[in-house]
Amino acid sequence: MARVCEVCGKGPQFGNRISHAHNVTKRRWNVNLQPVRALINGATKRIKVCTSCLRSGKIQKAA
Repeated sequence: MARVCEVCGKGPQFGNRISHAHNVTKRRWNVNLQPVRALINGATKRIKVCTSCLRSGKIQKAA
């Protein structure tokens, strides 16, 4: 699953791009994901984590 946080499951959100002439086309807001080496069950693993999970301390980064 691409563009999904492996901790909280947050994914992209969808909406419309609206021009000055009110032409409506589809667009998406991607999550700010960062590849991180984290400690999971005592082992180091590379995961994709959103920045809100990083800042809140939901994962422990590997040294």
